[in-house]
Amino acid sequence: MCFCILSSKERPTLGGTRIKTRKRNIAAPLDPAAFADAVVQIYLDNAGDLELIAKSIESSDLNFSRYGDTFFEVVFTGGRTQPGTTKPDEGERHPYSVLESEPRREVIIPSVIYIQKILRRRPFLIKNLENVMRRFLQSLELFEENERKKLAIFTALAFSQKLSGLPPETVFQPMLKDNLVGKGLVLSFITEFFKEYLIDNSLDDLISILKRGKVEDNLLDFFPAAKRTEESFSEHFTKEGLVSLVEYNEKKIFEVKLKDMKSALTTQITEETDISEVIETVKQRVKDAKLPDVEVVRILWDVIMDAVQWSGKNQQQNANAALRQVKTWAQLLNAFCTNGKLELELIYKVQMQCYEDAKLMKLFSEIVRSLYDQDVLAEDTILHWFRKGTNPKGRQTFVKALEPLVKWLEEAEEEE
Repeated sequence: MCFCILSSKERPTLGGTRIKTRKRNIAAPLDPAAFADAVVQIYLDNAGDLELIAKSIESSDLNFSRYGDTFFEVVFTGGRTQPGTTKPDEGERHPYSVLESEPRREVIIPSVIYIQKILRRRPFLIKNLENVMRRFLQSLELFEENERKKLAIFTALAFSQKLSGLPPETVFQPMLKDNLVGKGLVLSFITEFFKEYLIDNSLDDLISILKRGKVEDNLLDFFPAAKRTEESFSEHFTKEGLVSLVEYNEKKIFEVKLKDMKSALTTQITEETDISEVIETVKQRVKDAKLPDVEVVRILWDVIMDAVQWSGKNQQQNANAALRQVKTWAQLLNAFCTNGKLELELIYKVQMQCYEDAKLMKLFSEIVRSLYDQDVLAEDTILHWFRKGTNPKGRQTFVKALEPLVKWLEEAEEEE
C-alpha cells in the first residue's frame, strides 16, 4: 500500500495565476460646450423667468462642480466666451443675460437675487463667480461702455445684497492694471460702483468694503497717473455728486498730514533739536500741508508734553518735569500763538490735558503762569478764559486754582 505525504506547499492550479490590478478612475472628457448649451436651453425654455430658471437648475443633474465658470459665463453674457477673452464662443445663446439687460438697478437686481439663490444651494460656486468676475474686470477694455456700466451696477448690487462670500479684493485688485487705469476705464467703473452702492448704503459701509478690498488708503490709484492729485479727486467726485466721499477723503488726508507732522516734531523735540530748526520745520510742514493755525497749536502742545520724562508716582518730580518742559519749549509755542484766539486755544488744550491726566490735575494754574511769564499767553487771554471760558471740563476746579493769578493781574491792571 502506498501512503502519500501531503506537502505544505501550495498545490498548482490549472486555472493559472490571477493578477490583481488597481482600479483607476476614468475621468469623463470635459465638454463645457454641451453644459453651456444645456444651461442656455433652460433659460430659453423658461423665457428668461429667473424664478423658473432657478428651480429648473436646482432640479437638474448638470455637473456644476466641473463647469462652474462656464455657468457664470452663460449668466453674464448669454453663452460661452472664448478662452482668455469676453468674445462669444460657438454654441447656443440666450438674450436674458446681465449684459443684455438695461443698465438700470431695478432691471439688474433680479439677476443678483437669482445668483444668491443658486449660491445658497451650491455654495462651492462662489469660487467660480470670483473667477469669472476677476476675468471680466481685468478685461474692461474689451467691453462696450454700456456693458461696463452694467457690470458696475451688478457689482454694487452684489455687495449691497451681501452676495454670499464675494470678497471685495476680487473686485478692486484685478482692475488696478496700468493700461486700464491709464485709459480712465477704472475710474469710470468705480465711480458708477460708488454711486450705485451709496443709494442703499452708508458711506461707512462703503469704506468698510474698500478696507476689506485693501484700497481704502489708495483711492487715488483709480485715477490715471496725470490726474492722481487731491484736487482731481475732489473735482471729479464732487461733479459726480459724491460730496460725502470727497469730505471723507479730505479728512483722511488731513489726519495723515497731522500724524506725519506730529511724528517729525516728536523726533526733534525728543532729540532736543535747536528751537530755531524746529520752528523752521513747523513752518515748512504748515505750508506744505496747509494746516490751520489752530491745529498747529494743538499739535505743538501734544508733542511737547508727550516728550516729558515722567517719574512714576513721584508727583513733585512729575510737576517739575512738566514745568521744565513748558519753559524749555515756550519759544516754540510763542512763535505760533500769534493772536488771542490761538492763545485761548492753547489754554483750552492745557485745560483738557490737566483734566484728563491725574499727574497734571494740580498743575493747571502753574502751567498758565509759566506760559504768561514766558510771554506765550497775554494777560487779556487769561482773563477772558477766567471770565468767559466755555469748556466745562474741570473748569470749576481750574478757575478756583487760577484765582490768585487773576487777582494779581486785575490789581496790576487797575494800577496801570
